[in-house]
Amino acid sequence: MILTVTLNTALDLTYRVRSLRPHASHRVSEVVERPGGKGVNVARVLAALGHEVTVTGFAGGGTGREVRERLAGTPGLVDALVPVGAPTRRTIAVVDERTGDTTQLNEPGPQVTSGEWATFQGSYEDLLGAASAVALCGSLPPGVPVGAYAGLIRTARAAGVPVLLDTSGEPLRRGMAARPDIVKPNAEELAELTGSHEPLRAARDARRRGAHAVVASLGAEGLLAHTPEGRWRAAPPAPLHGNPTGAGDSAVAGLLSGLAERLPWPERLARAVALSAATVLAPTAGEFDRAAYEELLGRVAVTGEVSAA
Repeated sequence: MILTVTLNTALDLTYRVRSLRPHASHRVSEVVERPGGKGVNVARVLAALGHEVTVTGFAGGGTGREVRERLAGTPGLVDALVPVGAPTRRTIAVVDERTGDTTQLNEPGPQVTSGEWATFQGSYEDLLGAASAVALCGSLPPGVPVGAYAGLIRTARAAGVPVLLDTSGEPLRRGMAARPDIVKPNAEELAELTGSHEPLRAARDARRRGAHAVVASLGAEGLLAHTPEGRWRAAPPAPLHGNPTGAGDSAVAGLLSGLAERLPWPERLARAVALSAATVLAPTAGEFDRAAYEELLGRVAVTGEVSAA
């Protein structure tokens, strides 16, 4: 079983409009609702790939109930979300059909009490007993300590479970010091962490801060990996146009499934890039175009070298 942690789950709303214009009224041509939050998106992609996956984190209020009801219909996915008193947040993505651009609005999340956080930690330790790998994903809701991910990484390492971290800012910086197996920042997050805007140098510096391996998302240019086994770049065969929301989460699903299956790094990266690209072609986060994924998988270009870190 693969475990994904989403401390700040969400009900994702995607609105499609013909053309998004500031200070104007818009007619929405389509509304799609999905359970969301980065780790939830990762879990849905993993389940679609045929993996058994358990989702944990927090859920509360009417939006939390809606998230859980929608997760209940996902084959291969087990809901282990911890109830909280405050309502789960919503996120809104507005897709401009004319340009393909997406505007994202993210609420902060529920206020989590110290008792709710303690309950979650106990549940997390129990779930690790059956996990082959764990992903810690996304922002922290109010009330959760800024060093939360660092503590969860140490708990996973003590249980012998490999862990992937995908967050940003101070939670990422503190989490790095706990030595996760993989961190997956994007280029902006990596530059904020290290002060370097050159991806390879920044990835090397991030590894010195504690991560076993760093996989940086370079947007349309694919992924850069700096690992003890070597350094690689993986890129899609051509630029793709569509909705990029959730593409990074699909890349995490590819990396995490490859970690659980103990695939060589080039195969992990090819899977991650193909899934990410196929998600751009899908209408909502947490989904991917399966036909596109299968076609792209053999066409992802992976270049690099095997060497000591």
